[in-house]
Amino acid sequence: MDEGTRVEPRWLSSEQERVWRAYFVGSSLLAYQLNRELQDARDITLPDYEILVRLSQSPDRRMRMSQLAGEVASSKSRVSHQINRMENAGLVRRMECPSDGRGVFAVLTDEGMDLLRSAAPTHVTGVRAHLIDLLDEEEQAVLGKVFTRIADHFGGEL
Repeated sequence: MDEGTRVEPRWLSSEQERVWRAYFVGSSLLAYQLNRELQDARDITLPDYEILVRLSQSPDRRMRMSQLAGEVASSKSRVSHQINRMENAGLVRRMECPSDGRGVFAVLTDEGMDLLRSAAPTHVTGVRAHLIDLLDEEEQAVLGKVFTRIADHFGGEL
């Protein structure tokens, strides 16, 4: 294709645009609400909570920084800044990888685990109230399939 040729995009139909906007607004409002509830109840953000969850579910409560970034769908630099803040708060610590001098682990501290345990009821209550309990089982299954497909498309790790 030469420089002067312009390909017209496949515009969304009215229904497709409605679906896109419903997703965009709904997911933004859901994330905002869950974040607000965690901050109000336990003074932790939703992204920080997700890091604590991922670390708590990892062997020895630790994970390579690069893997952690992939699992929370964030850039390495953003996760590094986030881990810096969380480390200053005593929730995590960094540890060099013994088998690879360049590798760094994020490690969940006991204090971080305590915060996660105290914040989890707030989070699961919010997820239930603002998403799961609004859907029947079939809708939950469809939502799971749709977002698994999207995560797979981008190489995300659930």
